[in-house]
This record gives sequence, C-alpha cells and structure tokens, in this order.
Amino acid sequence: MAPQNLSTFCLLLLYLIGAVIAGRDFYKILGVPRSASIKDIKKAYRKLALQLHPDRNPDDPQAQEKFQDLGAAYEVLSDNEKRKQYDTYGEEGLKDAHQSSHGDIFSHFFGDFGYMFRGTPCQQDRNILRGSDIIVDLEVTLEEVYAGNFVEVVRNKPVARQAPGKRKCNCRQEMQTTQLGPGRFQMTQEVVCDECPNVKLIKVVKHPMFERRGDDLYTNVTISLVESLVGFEMDITHLDGHKVHISRDKITRPGAKLWKKGEGLPSFDSNNIKGSLIITIDVDFPKEQLTEEAREGIKQLLKQGSVQKVYNGLQGY
Repeated sequence: MAPQNLSTFCLLLLYLIGAVIAGRDFYKILGVPRSASIKDIKKAYRKLALQLHPDRNPDDPQAQEKFQDLGAAYEVLSDNEKRKQYDTYGEEGLKDAHQSSHGDIFSHFFGDFGYMFRGTPCQQDRNILRGSDIIVDLEVTLEEVYAGNFVEVVRNKPVARQAPGKRKCNCRQEMQTTQLGPGRFQMTQEVVCDECPNVKLIKVVKHPMFERRGDDLYTNVTISLVESLVGFEMDITHLDGHKVHISRDKITRPGAKLWKKGEGLPSFDSNNIKGSLIITIDVDFPKEQLTEEAREGIKQLLKQGSVQKVYNGLQGY
C-alpha cells in the first residue's frame, strides 16, 4: 500500500474510532445548540416526540430507532449531572448510568395521550388505574398561550407505596338503613366517598393589547381623522415579537374591522392551523374647535351635504 493511501486509511480509521467513542450527538438529535436551556430542550423534545413517534411513521423502518435516540437525548440533556458528564466524556461516559424507558419519558410529557398510540403503555401501568386529577389554578400569559411554554407544578405528597385502585376523596361515615322484612330494619355504618372532578383550571392573564376569543385574537388601533380620510399604514407587534403590517388607501370609518388570516392563536388540534387577528379601527377626532374659515374650507373640500337619519341600529339582534 502506498504511503499516501496508508495515511488516508489511518485518518479514516481514527475518525471512525472517534465517532464510535463519542457516540450519538444528542444536541443534533434534538436540534438544539450546546448552549440550549432546559426550557429549549423540553420544547424541542415535545415537538419531535409527536413527529417521530413510530405509530405516526409506520412506513419508516428506522422510526423506532429515531424515537429511541430522541428519548436517550432528552434523558441526558434534561439532567444537569448527566449533561455535564456527556459534555465531558461523550456517550461512553454514561454507560454506567441508569437509563430510563423512553415510554416513561413520553408518558411523563403527554400523560394519557400516549394511549392514542399502539403499544405505548406498559402492562404495569395498565394494572394501576389512574386516579382523579388535582385541581390547580394556573395563570398563564397570552404570550405563553400563543408560543407555548413549560410550566412545572410541584406538589408535595407523602406516599408510602404505590397501590392499585382508584383514589377516592371526601370520604365520610354515614348510617345506612336496610329493611329486612315487615317492621324489621337494620342500621349499619358505611364509608361513603365522592369522585374528585377531573378538571384543570387555566386562567389566561388579561393582556393590554390583545383579547382572545377561541382561536381568534382581537385588538384595537387608533388613527387620526386625517389618516382615516387619506389612508395609513402601520405595523402591529404580535405576541412573539413579529410584525403584522396593515395599510389602507381608502376612507376608513370608525369601527371598521380589518381581518388578518393566520395571525390568531394556534388551534388546539394542530399548531399549523391558526385563527385570525381582527383589528378594529378607532378614529381620534381633533379636540380643538375649528375656526369659521376652517369649517368653510372642509365643506368646500368634501362637498358633502347634510345627512341626518334616525334608524334602528340594533335591528336583527
């Protein structure tokens, strides 16, 4: 073998050995930079877990492997100690660490949503019935509703051991009367329990610029009287900071509405479908009184006679 070919072969061999030792690139798998925060890592995992789940990719023979790589990447990078170890020694340095099941990670994120996919829950989870939800008042901003966010709720609960069966609440002792026959009754004391409601209360904090109604957003824009007559253009800063451009080259009446499709909130069923942004125009009239000369000038300019009409403006409502 020629010296040049031998040198090339050795370099290739060293590269392959280095790749094997380094293991998988967890940052690349999640599509995040090495400086990514825990919030960024969680957001990336949540998005990719839904996209790469094997049941959504039945025609991809590598779907299961990609999904497992994603789970491994999240398990390491979401744990500060494992992440430091990985950054220093690569995946090889994690061999002795305990690895969790990706199904456990997926269930932690999506809860019962995992049951929509075939074969996701393990048999042990099926044997333990899910208890009722805890009611939590959680305030979120409209920006978080629009862009999404991870909110961790910590609840301290003493648990002796995990037990099968459904949790009951508001248990109490009550006397029960049973008729045994004509004139014969038996009174017994029994434990009666209620079922806790499966409700999570999420309260959206009032926003100074936007109002939510379903998937649509509403806002008001104030323009001057001159702009309402000759036209205007402006940018509205959206919830995530991007600009929504609006313009009019016609007369704009007070209360007129402009619709910007696709600029509302993401649909609950699909983030790719968004509602509309409905903009109501307010006109700011001059506060100073006009001079007689100015009044006559406006009459001559507009050439509009008197229009005085009384009608039922609420007809049909």
